Amino acid sequence: MILLVIIFLSYRGGRMFLQRSVYQDLLEWKSSPRRKPLIFQGARQVGKTFLLKHFGAVEYEDCAYFNFERDPSVLNAFEHQLDPKSLINTLSILREKKIEKGKTLIILDEIQKSSDALNSLKYFNEEANEYHIIAAGSLLGIALNHLKSFPVGKVNFLNIYPLTFSEFIEGSGLGELNKFLQGVDAFEPIPDPLHEKLIGLLRIYYVIGGMPEVVAEYLTNKDFNVVRDIQNEILTSYENDFSKYTEPDLTSKIRRTWTAIPSALSKENKKFQYSEIIKGARARAYESSIDWLTHAGLIYKVNCIEKVGLPLEGYSINEIFKLYSFDIGLLGAQLGVSPKLVIHGHELFTELKGALAENYILQEFKAQGISSIYYWRSKNTAEVDFLISIENQLFPIEVKAGVDRNTRSLREYQKQNKSDKLFRFTLRNLKKDQDLHNLPLYMAGNFKKLNF
Repeated sequence: MILLVIIFLSYRGGRMFLQRSVYQDLLEWKSSPRRKPLIFQGARQVGKTFLLKHFGAVEYEDCAYFNFERDPSVLNAFEHQLDPKSLINTLSILREKKIEKGKTLIILDEIQKSSDALNSLKYFNEEANEYHIIAAGSLLGIALNHLKSFPVGKVNFLNIYPLTFSEFIEGSGLGELNKFLQGVDAFEPIPDPLHEKLIGLLRIYYVIGGMPEVVAEYLTNKDFNVVRDIQNEILTSYENDFSKYTEPDLTSKIRRTWTAIPSALSKENKKFQYSEIIKGARARAYESSIDWLTHAGLIYKVNCIEKVGLPLEGYSINEIFKLYSFDIGLLGAQLGVSPKLVIHGHELFTELKGALAENYILQEFKAQGISSIYYWRSKNTAEVDFLISIENQLFPIEVKAGVDRNTRSLREYQKQNKSDKLFRFTLRNLKKDQDLHNLPLYMAGNFKKLNF
């Protein structure tokens, strides 16, 4: 059972409590015999800093927080200095309080600003692992991708994502409903009143997404106009990051790529084409912009597979892919989806040719730690939205925005690959029809624990 912990979250005009399941992972890291310095990754504004400070305050006697972006003295402390004992002494002096082994949580925030600090984690692991260290940063993924000397096997990794649908339900004060949903592990229909309630909540989640500030604002004031204002401000802050952290030529390419993704997703064929960015664009010119956005945690790249085998990575066609947003609420803001659709029944789900539904399913899969995610196609005859691998078992998955019963692509996949289990997410209730497993969209977060 997933442990949800209360997190005190800031929002405009006040403060409120939300809950994040990743807290359990932090607890397990703290007590693990395999504990090493932890790399805590996630996109900007998903709640990394607040969660870590709360974790340090609650689970340790002391919390030593250092920010490499805001405090030049911290940056200077690590410059050409990799000895753990000397670093601990320096950091203790900077904060005017001794850092104690095992009692003080050391948080190194925005650590991507210092390659020396990143390299020092190796020596903390080898020579001073009794100190508990978590390194975080909004653009940490980009730094790690370019850090040639960073040692493999000397750190632990943990990712944080926008709030999942389950966390949104919990934050809405519907703990019993969430407990029920998390307890479903077999293919028995959900009682109709609960089924309709969950669809209604999912309709709201489609609009607000999982950014903590957005969720907190909605849960407090229920004002979709303010929700959309905050989402647009977050999007603007990301675009400002493009110019702040990259060279001018790359900045323009990143911005063009970023703005092209929503329109590509809203088309019937969601395969990303470089011509979506600008007429005549070529892969060679824009691959770096896609890599930057991916490592910044702002988009997900899902490659195509035509020939199926394990591991799926070996059959990936890297030149054919789709790009998705890391947050469905921000995607809706980019697409200009009217929050008014929330009150119009199922209309929101079928808007934009299922782009929101696919994006939502992918988000929920990512938050469960499912990393082997592709899509399958058979030339121009069929296409299955997602093909994932969990413990060497393949799951072909179709996503339908409404109540569509169409299984043509799944059956074509089955015909070519002799699959005995097919999966379809729709607005219909939970049901198993021989080899076809129909799951309501709101159960995407349960996928790994369902008994197939």
